[in-house]
Amino acid sequence: MNGPKDTMQRLSSSETYGFRLYVTGNAPNSVRAIANLADLCDRHLAGRHRIEIVDLLRQPQRALADNVIITPTLVKCHPGEEVRILGSLSDHAVILTSLGLKQS
Repeated sequence: MNGPKDTMQRLSSSETYGFRLYVTGNAPNSVRAIANLADLCDRHLAGRHRIEIVDLLRQPQRALADNVIITPTLVKCHPGEEVRILGSLSDHAVILTSLGLKQS
């Protein structure tokens, strides 16, 4: 029987992750979130991730269409259910847990 721990291990070792990060131009928290997400993916999902950056200053209609009211907002689109995380993504342990990934 697969419990949460089994699922976490299986997903973290084989799945490709799709992320969408909503930012507001070069705002400090947006710049930090981009860097933190890139670092997290390089460390824990090397070669197994796709990142789409949506700058709401350039595409304001996306905020309404995608129900984003705060930036930065990270959306894990794949695998599994959508997960939304707000903020600069500076606490990797919390982010990994929220995404269902185990720390390596």
